[in-house]
Amino acid sequence: MKNIIKNTIAILAVAITFVSCSKTDESISGIGNLKIEFENGFAGNALALGTATLPTSNTEVLKISKAKYIISNIVLTNENGTTFTYPKSESYFIVDEENPASLLFNLTNIPAGNYTKVKFGIGVDEAQFNLGEIGQGDLWTKAQAAGMTMSASWSGGYKFLDFDGTFTSPTVTNDTSFMIYNGKSGANYNYTEVTLSLPTNALIRTTISPQIHLSADLSQIIDGTNKISLTANNMMGMGAMIMSGSNLPLITVNLANMFSVEHVHNDPN
Repeated sequence: MKNIIKNTIAILAVAITFVSCSKTDESISGIGNLKIEFENGFAGNALALGTATLPTSNTEVLKISKAKYIISNIVLTNENGTTFTYPKSESYFIVDEENPASLLFNLTNIPAGNYTKVKFGIGVDEAQFNLGEIGQGDLWTKAQAAGMTMSASWSGGYKFLDFDGTFTSPTVTNDTSFMIYNGKSGANYNYTEVTLSLPTNALIRTTISPQIHLSADLSQIIDGTNKISLTANNMMGMGAMIMSGSNLPLITVNLANMFSVEHVHNDPN
């Protein structure tokens, strides 16, 4: 009887060990898809185009009419430290608040894995720009259609950011226009990249297509690490036109802090 009990216990122990190993040693293979969703806001509030925002630290109230930016060069980091770089030619997206479909990216053919970080650029990196119009594939055509080019020629460069509207302040009491374009300015290329840690691993599988929900706080553009006064840039009452000069590198620093991760969904396909 004792031997029977001992044998039973041994069998149960082996079974438990087998089940435990099966759960922890999950085979991760194949490819899957990933969605990245962008939600634009302003100082912690939902963004409504044409509606007054909360005052900035410079006591300026904005009514935003346009908010567009280029997202590029997406790189995912696995929990083991390896990275997957999404094909560069397919990794240029134009986020446009007026176009809801542009706020959701669908990335395909990604190696299955448990991903802990996402990195992306804001704008078009200089190496890609230097390839010329043909070397950039259909990027130039897409940017032209979206109004994200600085001129009629590719050599004029891209708008990495197009942020327009009107503003008021204690000294500017009537709605006054503002336009902010970020991109190449003189010797400053003004491209920057953002790396964000995910609060929950994105479990890419053949049967699971995670969705990463990102928030973009547009107040950071002029009210982030660097404070940019629209009032001070209001040229003779004609509006604040920030398209070149020393403000753009400051805005580029602000853009790097504009994004955060809200949550990650790991829903089965």
